[in-house]
Amino acid sequence: MNCKIDITPRLLHFRQPAGTSRGIYTNRKIWILRMTSPDFPGKEAIGECAPLPDLSCDAIPDYEDILAKACHKVEEKGGVLEKDLLRKYPSILFGLEMLLQQWKTGSTALWNTPFSRGEAGIPINGLIWMGDYRQMLERIEEKMQKGFRCIKLKIGAIRFEEELELLRFIRQHYSAKEVELRVDANGAFSPIDAMEKLKKLAELDLHSIEQPIRAGQWEEMSRLCAESPLPIALDEELIGINDLRKKQALLDTICPQYLVLKPSLHGGFSGGEEWINAAEKRDIDWWITSALESNIGLNAIAQWCATFNNILPQGLGTGMLFTDNIDMPLEIRKDCLWFIKK
Repeated sequence: MNCKIDITPRLLHFRQPAGTSRGIYTNRKIWILRMTSPDFPGKEAIGECAPLPDLSCDAIPDYEDILAKACHKVEEKGGVLEKDLLRKYPSILFGLEMLLQQWKTGSTALWNTPFSRGEAGIPINGLIWMGDYRQMLERIEEKMQKGFRCIKLKIGAIRFEEELELLRFIRQHYSAKEVELRVDANGAFSPIDAMEKLKKLAELDLHSIEQPIRAGQWEEMSRLCAESPLPIALDEELIGINDLRKKQALLDTICPQYLVLKPSLHGGFSGGEEWINAAEKRDIDWWITSALESNIGLNAIAQWCATFNNILPQGLGTGMLFTDNIDMPLEIRKDCLWFIKK
């Protein structure tokens, strides 16, 4: 097939600053891919490449050049993607995978599932961004009023005791059966005090904590996963681990309770499936989340997520973050993400 892929950079702007333990995002650069072919007049597919600065393993100075070469390679191969050549560039691999999957189906409904047919929603968590105590309390109350049964809080930006107070406030009004609480430390704890903090958090009937200490400390993380009274989920730990054997070694060494998979960071659809297969063989649970993509990427992640039989709330509630997002037929109803079939 004769095909052409056009690349368009775009800057998205957050409705409110998105705080993490690594800093605050006010805007977000992405690259939109559009594929056409003279062999199929009027047909078009769209993809998104969105590396995160200071986090993605492929957020590198020559990113645009590598992306252009990868797209040219797909053009030369007539729409065929050589996935192994892009293992080091997960956001590029993800963008091209979603592009070609849409070309295959001819629709933004990338797979045939109850979700893609508009028959079922995907349960999601309500995300509470870092902020001061008052801001976070207001955001928590807003999510509860909207009916979220699972709330995820980013922690590590304010005093730990204040964060405990926020969590105690929730537990005073809602039991663990009524509202599931997850926290994400983004590596904010030190190995020295992490266990003490995990014990205090566990007293509040939390579901889990993501990445309590910074990535790359396999022995320390292994010890925490073995001894913590609070289940631990790996997120940043998986970034840059693109070889299947190294993925297996990481899981065998650390033995986490959960994985949090983000296709833009963790190898696209194909790399994510490697993580899922390796995790399930080791009785490790997992869920899928987005990494601040636009609605193009969010839709692709949700469509892929719906192909699995995973009943845990997923992290797919980021579609309302930007003032200038791209339109997609996605809608949050209560605590579920829906694809609005047209």
